[in-house]
Amino acid sequence: MSRRSPFAAVMLGSALVALMALPAHAAFPVQTTPDSGGEGSVAQFDHNAYSLPLGNMSMTKRLDFSVGNSFFRNPWVEAPASTDARDGLGPLINTNSCQGCHIKDGRGHPPSGEERAVSLFLRLSLPAEGADAEVLKRQGINPLPHYGGQLQTAAITGFDTEADMQVSYTEKTITLDDGDVVSLRVPEYRIINPAYGQLPDELLTSPRVAPPMIGLGLLEAIPAERITERADPEDRDGDGISGRINRVWDEERGETVMGRFGWKAGQPSVEQQNLRAFADDMGLTSSLFPHTDCMPSQDCAVLPHGGSPEVSDEIADFVAFYASSLAVPKRRQMEDPRVVAGAETFNTLGCAACHTPRQRTAADAARPELADQTLWPYSDLLLHDMGEGLADGRPEFEATGREWRTPPLWGIGLAQKVNPQAGFLHDGRARTLEEAILWHGGEAGPAAAGYRALSTSSRHDLLRFLESL
Repeated sequence: MSRRSPFAAVMLGSALVALMALPAHAAFPVQTTPDSGGEGSVAQFDHNAYSLPLGNMSMTKRLDFSVGNSFFRNPWVEAPASTDARDGLGPLINTNSCQGCHIKDGRGHPPSGEERAVSLFLRLSLPAEGADAEVLKRQGINPLPHYGGQLQTAAITGFDTEADMQVSYTEKTITLDDGDVVSLRVPEYRIINPAYGQLPDELLTSPRVAPPMIGLGLLEAIPAERITERADPEDRDGDGISGRINRVWDEERGETVMGRFGWKAGQPSVEQQNLRAFADDMGLTSSLFPHTDCMPSQDCAVLPHGGSPEVSDEIADFVAFYASSLAVPKRRQMEDPRVVAGAETFNTLGCAACHTPRQRTAADAARPELADQTLWPYSDLLLHDMGEGLADGRPEFEATGREWRTPPLWGIGLAQKVNPQAGFLHDGRARTLEEAILWHGGEAGPAAAGYRALSTSSRHDLLRFLESL
């Protein structure tokens, strides 16, 4: 039996009824400081806005940051090579550098025209029924026998790519209550020219665009209990929001823990997220992941490799330090009356119920620059049902095919400054923030309906608020 939330009136009638049915916004905090990322926030607002180290980090640690940046930014090469610290690429890959996906440490984008998809890729799996229990426990999916868990659309010289991916779009229009019409792109993904056997009819796919890298160390420093206390899987408070924790496998600890990184919160730590990407995106082994996404039938092992492991523990530590030290840009235009009005509308519509404005890191965090910081990430780091329009139909650990982790909004107003081609949502389909809002369904459907019911000026104020983040 379905349960009607207090938001349900939004879907039934006039704009007045819709807005009266939404929760009181007084419970949601309003940001009063420009320091979205705590004391380490930085005043950088151009194409390098996502690439600076934490502002409160010592000069000594900035040297480690620079070393990590070099391994994150520069291409890896095929083995054997004279640059033996960066060899071992592939043979199956999506890109040859971390920066190839996380453009300027920001978002990736879908391909345009005949461009090959680089910073957008497809995750693959089979339904879990009949899968090996240990594989499901450790990987969270049932991988394909000949293709693994991710489609690699590139390869090193002389090796066959797994397949090609094509993305096409059809347009659908949404008419808002004030008469404005917004066009949304509906994506379709096709896998063509598979090189390692026919793809099964029951194949599950999930398109993913690379997310921004800012503030990851701060998010990791939020105590697990603070995230847990916001979870409400049974919606016991009746507010229509049922945030859930994804329980995932921690390779280093050898146990199931809370996930907090990735589009479905499928990774428990910055380090594991990094090394999983090295393995899947670039075909590089590490001590944490001694095997890549290349399947035995693909004969990757017969080619030269870059050592065992190819990403040494020392390099892994530098990259993890870099990834956890990227600063969050400061807020802008906070005193603008229209931004202030937009912030109030954000809370009134209930957006803050999932995009939780304020968080705080642990006082005993491992690094002093991450400790005891008040943050404004606008995320609860929990899974939410986003409706059929955004569903990928592919479970990952305990996340269903309709659930996504709430992405942090800090810095989102600079996303297209950093990468002008950047799109929004998990696959970059939304060209604007307004399109992204209108795609929201499921638990967020009432808030999206409330947005459609706003006056033109109130909608513009809300967008101006988001652009100030």
